[in-house]
Amino acid sequence: MIQGSVDDKVLPVRRVVVVIPTYNEVGNIAQVIAGVMAALPDASILVVDDNSPDGTADLVDKIATELPANFPGFVKVHRRQNKAGLGAAYRDGFAVALELGATICVQMDADLSHNPMYLPAIVSVVDMEADAALGSRYIPGGRIENWPPLRHFLSRWGNRFAAGMLGLAINDATSGYRAYSRSILERMDFASVQAEGYGFQVEMSHRAVRCGGRIVEVPILFTDRVVGESKLTHHIIGEAFGLVVKLWFTDRVLRRIQRR
Repeated sequence: MIQGSVDDKVLPVRRVVVVIPTYNEVGNIAQVIAGVMAALPDASILVVDDNSPDGTADLVDKIATELPANFPGFVKVHRRQNKAGLGAAYRDGFAVALELGATICVQMDADLSHNPMYLPAIVSVVDMEADAALGSRYIPGGRIENWPPLRHFLSRWGNRFAAGMLGLAINDATSGYRAYSRSILERMDFASVQAEGYGFQVEMSHRAVRCGGRIVEVPILFTDRVVGESKLTHHIIGEAFGLVVKLWFTDRVLRRIQRR
């Protein structure tokens, strides 16, 4: 079930919606929205806010009322009743974007770690008939700034573990900066994805591959947040590890059934 609501509006011709989940991002969200509008002027922006007590949603509403008259899309906030996790926020955001007619859904963080300058490259990959584009930190040209060594180690080897266990030809399956075509989202039944955090990104990558989707990685520079607090927890890391094992086991069972 989708929490919250947004009013109806016809999307611009290109029908790209950038979905940005937020919780206490009042210090970042205005800069993120401005960056998206500058990098991809014909895109719409849907902020999915989990009832932030710092007034993030109210600030987005204020920004929406001050848009230039010739802005072709919209800036909206989809208010959810409580903090229910990153995966739930994206599932709701994608559902709303598709209801509004989006043909490409972009997802990105609100903490300034995902530079909007990469949006044209990421979206153009899907425009050129890829099913999904991933902003990748682990291909030539991609890199990370301001991460402590332990977090870098966990991310790098967590991605290698997921790719090796699940047979994914993807270097950065946990990337949260990506774009999906409408068709791959509908084919993968994203609404039934259960994982949160890094696990959500891995499960979405796994489903896209199992649906026969064409996935292209685009190199990005990932910079750790400067304002606010990281949402990464030991629980999220443990969930992602357990999810990979569960998906690996499910794949093995399905292969055995198919061989009979």
